[in-house]
Amino acid sequence: MPKLYLLLGGNLGDRIGYLTQARELLASQIGPITKSSGLYETAAWGKTDQPAFLNQVLELQTALTPEQVLQGINQIEHELGRVRQEHWGARVIDIDILFYDNLVLQTQRLTIPHPQLHLRRFTLLPLAEVAPSLTHPVLGISIDDLLKNCPDPLEVRLLEQP
Repeated sequence: MPKLYLLLGGNLGDRIGYLTQARELLASQIGPITKSSGLYETAAWGKTDQPAFLNQVLELQTALTPEQVLQGINQIEHELGRVRQEHWGARVIDIDILFYDNLVLQTQRLTIPHPQLHLRRFTLLPLAEVAPSLTHPVLGISIDDLLKNCPDPLEVRLLEQP
């Protein structure tokens, strides 16, 4: 089964509670979680006048296609109360597909690997905890090396171990 790497995040309400619920729904609807990072807190990225985010990276096994995964995570976000009002706005939950095995895919609805992951410390730090030697299939660089060279200056601090 393909390995799937997801980034979970949220900055409204019971942040830990929403991440916990998302993990449970992902495990039951997308596939078993094989690894998970700790919980990391970081200031909002992009639109900065909002509460700090909690983020976590999960590695899952899935029998679903990338499009089925996207449909499933959109349903989970909706079920948990996600409302899409503004780009990079505050939200109770956000689930991004980072990698799906070594697949490179670009459609109107879905780009894999995630096009911004190499620019975001809040993504790379928990990803490096889970898969440090994973090689980005487009850039040809390991996650550890992407993290070392990440231009994002935002502090990302470990809040809780898995």
